Amino acid sequence: MIKTMKASECKAKFLGVLDEVAATHQRIIVTKNGRPVAEIVPFIEKPKSLRGAMKDSITILGDLDEPLGIEWEALKE
Repeated sequence: MIKTMKASECKAKFLGVLDEVAATHQRIIVTKNGRPVAEIVPFIEKPKSLRGAMKDSITILGDLDEPLGIEWEALKE
């Protein structure tokens, strides 16, 4: 859900708004006279290279070469 906020409210609570965006990772649209004028979005740090970008994001459970313990239909023939 995208949150909208009046520019005057955003100005008064700006540091709190930044903390909210950082904590919730939700963007906030700032409006002036009911029209959107700005968007505050969370900063996402991108890796410098693709090498190692997914490190520690995948966990392998069990042995990948171990038989499943079920008989395949193709092997029954």
